[in-house]
Amino acid sequence: MEINLLCDEETWLCSPVTPVRHHATKLCSFENYSCGGSFFTTKEDSEQALAIYLEKEISFIPAANYVEHLRSKNLTTARFRATQWLFRTRSRLNLSFETAFLAVNYLDRVLSMNQCNGWKEDWMVELLSVACFSVASKFSETCTPTLHEIQKMEDLGHSFQSSTIQGMELALLEALGWCLGSTTAYSCTELLLWSIDSLKPQLHEECITQVTKFLVAAVSDSRFLEFRPSVVAASALCCSLDELLPSKSDAHLSSITRLLNQAQKDDLVKCHRVMEAQKYGPLHNLIHYYDCPPSPTTVLQKQPIDIYECHVDFCFLKTGTAGPNS
Repeated sequence: MEINLLCDEETWLCSPVTPVRHHATKLCSFENYSCGGSFFTTKEDSEQALAIYLEKEISFIPAANYVEHLRSKNLTTARFRATQWLFRTRSRLNLSFETAFLAVNYLDRVLSMNQCNGWKEDWMVELLSVACFSVASKFSETCTPTLHEIQKMEDLGHSFQSSTIQGMELALLEALGWCLGSTTAYSCTELLLWSIDSLKPQLHEECITQVTKFLVAAVSDSRFLEFRPSVVAASALCCSLDELLPSKSDAHLSSITRLLNQAQKDDLVKCHRVMEAQKYGPLHNLIHYYDCPPSPTTVLQKQPIDIYECHVDFCFLKTGTAGPNS
């Protein structure tokens, strides 16, 4: 029997506002600033929530020099594969994008805080990825998949016992200090949208779709780890509005940036430049790739290698040592 790990985190001022989930069938009312069950009744409420997001997001970003850490430990490719797997699993299980973005946030925070060399072993990053996805789904979904369902995918090179994954979940939660209500670029998008007075309601869902496409492409690109989630979200929103309403791009940019400080505005210029260039790269259409399972006639599936609980010493998340028990 699987264990449901529940957390009772303090909300509002103690941690960022719980993100609003977006579904394609939900439309938003601009008369009362509510969307998909959002509790915002006025624009002032949404701006206050955004201010809290901007203040608290620093608590939920990876440790300093994370990008350099990925490069020095040869983890850049492993992280890329992990993010691909997380979003393909989200698509296969028909879960919210919020779950996948939360899982990536947990993955990055744990990888950045742990300096052990053992992460170069593929099974360790895969185990952490499965645990991150499981915890994220328990935090954000009303109906959570089983651990067997999460692993039921050819992308994983290893399979794990439920007890092994649960052990990693507990180690993960302790490493994160049970702080799971992370501010992600995706969760920040809705609040940024409310700052644009001139955006017509009928364009709202189309804009969300475009923004999500940019964010999904950005999450696998380690260059965007240099920026805060709010900056990445603002950049994705600017790029989306440039495509949907190019004649009003300057006005929209002004609306988006008025709540950002100067440092964030400077970072937005850099981030926007990278994201604009990425539109012409292979990562931009990843959102469609995740929705299309690989063809069984063209993909050679390998038999997963079983990793059992006796192989794993979860103390490596605390002590900086890792690897199978001797």
